[in-house]
Amino acid sequence: MINAEVRLSLLDRSRTRSGETDGAALRGTVARATRAEQLSYHRFWVAEHHGVPGIAGAAPAALLTAVAGATTVIRLGSAGVMLPHHQPLVVAEQFATVSAFAPGRVDLGLGRSPGFTPPVRRALRQADGDFAADLAELRDFLTGTAEITLHPQPDGPIPLYVLATGTGVRIAARLGLPVIVGGPLLGADGAEALADYRRTFEPSAQQPEPWIAISADVLVAGTDAEAADLALPEAWAMARSRTTGVFPPLEPVAAARAAARTPRQQQYLDQFLAAAITGTPDRVQRRLSGILDRTGAAELVATGSTFDREALHASDAALAALFSRP
Repeated sequence: MINAEVRLSLLDRSRTRSGETDGAALRGTVARATRAEQLSYHRFWVAEHHGVPGIAGAAPAALLTAVAGATTVIRLGSAGVMLPHHQPLVVAEQFATVSAFAPGRVDLGLGRSPGFTPPVRRALRQADGDFAADLAELRDFLTGTAEITLHPQPDGPIPLYVLATGTGVRIAARLGLPVIVGGPLLGADGAEALADYRRTFEPSAQQPEPWIAISADVLVAGTDAEAADLALPEAWAMARSRTTGVFPPLEPVAAARAAARTPRQQQYLDQFLAAAITGTPDRVQRRLSGILDRTGAAELVATGSTFDREALHASDAALAALFSRP
């Protein structure tokens, strides 16, 4: 069984579908957030990507403002804002503005992934900054301890979260911040990094003790085969991006299944499907319970996506049912 204290949230990257406009993808994100609220999800996360053809989510603060207007109680977060692309003051101002439209429900997740391609990195004027120093400066703006008084004033606290790899985990521990981890850190190799985070964590005003969320692609359906099919469009897009440098919109399951693949693309596709948590509710519950118990995570950030929006909604509903409490 899944620990009753674990929170459940969704991350939606505003993936476009074949034949769909970017605007439709953004509206789909807002619609998914309203459904997530109806399903009693704890939090809804959006992300930041620049110049990626298959992703419309480029401006988390703007998108979260739209989501805020369509929801009332679900928490809203960025997972995340890539801090090297921005000045800390500007990020603080943006999320203080979002908090005016969703008082007390805004969370600010921060990462440091580079731009998608060299031209994107040049367009972002990306520089090699000090991530830890920028995080600390941003926190000072939001808590009112910086030499500049932030306007608008945040409408309540805006907690910070770190999207972390190995180095990011160490920075989060030093600054006393919660972390969101995924990928390799969910396996046996990540156990040492998470143990180091807990051991070296320095309590802060925001976070008195270590706190970990895990992110994973999760899709639930009536049969294992149906759930694997749901993961196929994203898996095929990832395989193409790794081999062609182009991250395309999601295609229907039938098109992804029928597509001609090189051996290398098949290898990437198989790796993605093996890492994804898919299957019937019972199978997904068993896999999630093992990962959550092993990592001691306080929250699951489900990141799955597929071409068929109604099938995705059904998966979201089935996943929410695994975390529902009597």
